[in-house]
Amino acid sequence: HLDHHKLWDPNEFAVSCFKIIMYSIQAQYSHHVIQEILGHLDVRKRDSPRVRAGIIQVLLEAVAIAAKGSIGPTVLEVFNTLLKHLRISVDFELGDRRSSTESATLSTSSKESDEKIVQNAIIQTIGFFGSNLPDYQRSEIMMFIMSKVPVLGTTSQSLDPSNLGDLGARRIQIMLLRSLLMVTSGYKATTISNALPAPFLDPLLSPSLMEDSELRQLVLEILHNLIDRHDNRAKLRGIRIIPDVSDLKIKRDKISRQDVSFMKKHGQQLYRHIYLGCKEEDNVQKNFELLFTSLALTTIELANEEVVIDLIRLAIALQDVAIINEDNLPMFNRCGVMALVAAYLNFLSQMIAVPAFCQHVSKVIETRSVEAAYFLPETIFKDKCDLPKSLEKDETDLFFLTNKIAESLGGSGYNVERLSVPYVPQVTDEDRLSRRKSIVDTVSLQVDILSGNSTEDKV
Repeated sequence: HLDHHKLWDPNEFAVSCFKIIMYSIQAQYSHHVIQEILGHLDVRKRDSPRVRAGIIQVLLEAVAIAAKGSIGPTVLEVFNTLLKHLRISVDFELGDRRSSTESATLSTSSKESDEKIVQNAIIQTIGFFGSNLPDYQRSEIMMFIMSKVPVLGTTSQSLDPSNLGDLGARRIQIMLLRSLLMVTSGYKATTISNALPAPFLDPLLSPSLMEDSELRQLVLEILHNLIDRHDNRAKLRGIRIIPDVSDLKIKRDKISRQDVSFMKKHGQQLYRHIYLGCKEEDNVQKNFELLFTSLALTTIELANEEVVIDLIRLAIALQDVAIINEDNLPMFNRCGVMALVAAYLNFLSQMIAVPAFCQHVSKVIETRSVEAAYFLPETIFKDKCDLPKSLEKDETDLFFLTNKIAESLGGSGYNVERLSVPYVPQVTDEDRLSRRKSIVDTVSLQVDILSGNSTEDKV
């Protein structure tokens, strides 16, 4: 009836019908209705985008009602069908775009935007459905969606975009990560290893998902959803020099043995992702804000004394990235990295509350505010900021110094020997396969430069 009378677009009547049906049957039979809608979506997969979007929106309404009761065995089927139709929609969209280059028709752009309506409806349905599942099922769905994301070395399970080219791969990556962001929202795992098991973490931190700034933003936001177990993120929004961190009333628990074990096993992966993410030329303010939040949440949720030392080594290495500039980053990026390091060390020093460390950080920030305000987030991320023409290595008053930090922490019982060892990111097999610039040369160059620095006043 809905097909013959073209009642999927607009779909108000269809939505009303299925709401009545869902509320009229017993909860244990809800999954039969959902299966019927999924089956019908498959049948109509070649219909216009607006018809498919209308069916998906009806599915969302049915799922919203069923989520309060039992959805039964259809959980995986719902996600599988929706992801399949996401792939079909991208195929149609890019197919239309290709044909439009051959015959410039006006209707193509409206078809493309209609396909985006389908894609947004799918993402919304996946997100709503996933976020209403119990945690054990949600964890499975997170793994399932992640397994479909096209990353290097996992094409056998992913929504293979090989015949769509780079643009198709990127579109699918972004949409699946947007779905994953919605599914992970509000997820609270008792331990980080439950939230970020290796089969999920490895592809999430893959260089394949660092290809542009939007992908990197989505990956960091997903990480925040899973790491932030005490809802501190809103207090850390933006990137700034926080005058008094105690005013934020940060909530935290003692670091558990399981979390310590997780950081021993996977900490280097997280550090590496942040380090490489800071070196990307297309970073915008939002990327720096999310990188700051990543460092701050890692400190709150996962940092024992050993991790604190690792995070300081990472921060100093990032400062070196900006000063040495082996990557030929634009001046905005170099100043952005310097500002990120300042904001983070200001936060970290107050969190661990070692007075001498706080004094060193405060002194550098005060000097910058007078002599080099572009190294502080409040200045560099303004709309109009005058950038320096060069960045001098010998202006040590403007830099956080390893020897000063080691001196301040050593007096408070920290094992500071590792501070003298420069942080160098792990090189993975994927780096050698990736289309991106290999970091192998970067790492060896960095080691050469740093080994030439004097240990007495090393930056």
